[in-house]
Amino acid sequence: MDSMDWEDTTSGIDRINCRLLFNSDQVLNELRLSGQLTDGLIKAGGQSFRIHRPIMSACSPYFRALFTNELFKTDRSQVSVPGISAELMKVIIEYAYTGRVEVDADNVEELLAAADQFHVMGIVKACSDFLTSELTPDNCIGIHKFAKAYFCHTLERNSFKVIMYDFLTVMAESSEFLNLSADELADILSRDELNVKNEELVFDAVVRWIDFDPERRKEHMALLLRSMRLGLLTTHFFVEKVKPHPYVKDSDSCKAIVIDILKLLYDLDTEFEKLMDVETNFNRPRVPHEVLFAVGGWSGGSPTNLVETYDTRTDKWISVDCSNSRRRAYHGTACIGHRIYLVGGFDGNESLNSVCCFDTRTRTWSDVSSMNTKRCYVSVAVLDGLIYALGGSESGQRLNTAERYSPRLNQWSLIQPMNHQRSDASAAALNNRIYICGGFNGTECLNNCEYYDPRNNQWTMIAPMRNRRSGVAVAAYRGYLYALGGFNGISRMNTCERYKPATNSWTPVADMLSPRSNFATAVLDDMIFAIGGYNGITTITNVEGYDGCVDEWYDAAEMSVIRSALGACVVTGLSNIWDYISKKRELERGTKPRGQISRD
Repeated sequence: MDSMDWEDTTSGIDRINCRLLFNSDQVLNELRLSGQLTDGLIKAGGQSFRIHRPIMSACSPYFRALFTNELFKTDRSQVSVPGISAELMKVIIEYAYTGRVEVDADNVEELLAAADQFHVMGIVKACSDFLTSELTPDNCIGIHKFAKAYFCHTLERNSFKVIMYDFLTVMAESSEFLNLSADELADILSRDELNVKNEELVFDAVVRWIDFDPERRKEHMALLLRSMRLGLLTTHFFVEKVKPHPYVKDSDSCKAIVIDILKLLYDLDTEFEKLMDVETNFNRPRVPHEVLFAVGGWSGGSPTNLVETYDTRTDKWISVDCSNSRRRAYHGTACIGHRIYLVGGFDGNESLNSVCCFDTRTRTWSDVSSMNTKRCYVSVAVLDGLIYALGGSESGQRLNTAERYSPRLNQWSLIQPMNHQRSDASAAALNNRIYICGGFNGTECLNNCEYYDPRNNQWTMIAPMRNRRSGVAVAAYRGYLYALGGFNGISRMNTCERYKPATNSWTPVADMLSPRSNFATAVLDDMIFAIGGYNGITTITNVEGYDGCVDEWYDAAEMSVIRSALGACVVTGLSNIWDYISKKRELERGTKPRGQISRD
């Protein structure tokens, strides 16, 4: 910590106290190393360590009991500690004196086990923090089991979150997944928090686990089927893939399950609550790990402050009671962490340079630093934790100026202007660059595009789009830049195209189901969503999703209120997820689809 940080964070009296404590630690450790004033001896791993008993007793209740237990003399000064190496004991003693410990991949397991044995909770926490920082889909199952064994509850929760969130990667790549017991796998598959787009993927995971040792594991097929949400499978998938699979077909225990599921899938009048006990999770959708927020917009002839969230697992929109103090439309929307920023726009009377922030954890709004320029029809993107506001319109003048915001500094700063004036454009971050496409320059709709490289503070033109697009939506998706819909000067379009940076070229992709301009877009569940907008006749509530795997658009549930010129973003990992999703985790009879956008 430098002197400026020290002055900023610590009062004068606190600095003195901290220095005294730091100096006293140094003195005590020097006395230990020199063997002065020591009053105890710890023997471990064939070595002896001279110590001060009060220091060790303060570090650990284990050592306190060892030195002061009534079974021993209170002045007992020598103890032997079995089951620990001299190297580990040295680390624990040094921690008792200095409060510091070096944890790495080579010593963390032994160190945590020893710290747990001797109740040195500071070292336990340091090991837990280290393992949390090292969590990956490849090791999260092993770390989760390790955390449970040593009652490291925070590490246990964090590792389980990785299992839930990255389950598809865990299932496909982790060798630890294949070594789960049947009960452990069933527990994972039964969780509401399991992050899977559809239940077909869960069945694939079951088959992969059994395939690892089919002779021993196929007997568990019924248990694993019961842990699935079989009611979320399409009838076609169940009949064509599940029912005839050898692990199911050859299992007597599975036959009753198959009969019941077939009956329920085909009988639309069946009441779901009458399911037998083994199928209580029959049709309850999983809890999403990502939530799409649609904020503000133009509705009914004026801006709105409405906030709606989309629960992709139930295909439902939920109105959120978190009204903003200011209504706005034609604004930019950005998400950093758990905070949603609304940038510029129009409040019904004037263009705005103000920026407000919604904290999704506390459901509260606050104002942050305003932009240098008022920007209506602004384009916004996020790169490396900074928000970029590009172009827009002020008093009818189309802008080529651009600026960026640092949440850490709460400050906007100007960057190099764009090559072209543009409002009604759209921007996205891809490959460490900010791309902006289309828009309106005050005279004509544009098809030109450019990108900003923050490393050299320069804008560079790229190949123009195949179509002029104002009120366009741009999204970075699967390594491409997608330009969707917009107004070409004559009509609203449903055409879409994508840009490949490696070849500097645009190619057409599947048309949207509805023409639209001035709509919002976001990437959720590995799909691009097009939300609301204006179709040339009226403002719409329509929402649709694009699956790049098959180059197709699918209908999704409509918003509750017509809106154009709105903003949308996706927030991940919300601890208060239930504030933003459907409380009813069952699908109503006939609901399309079963827990996801229909691809049938």
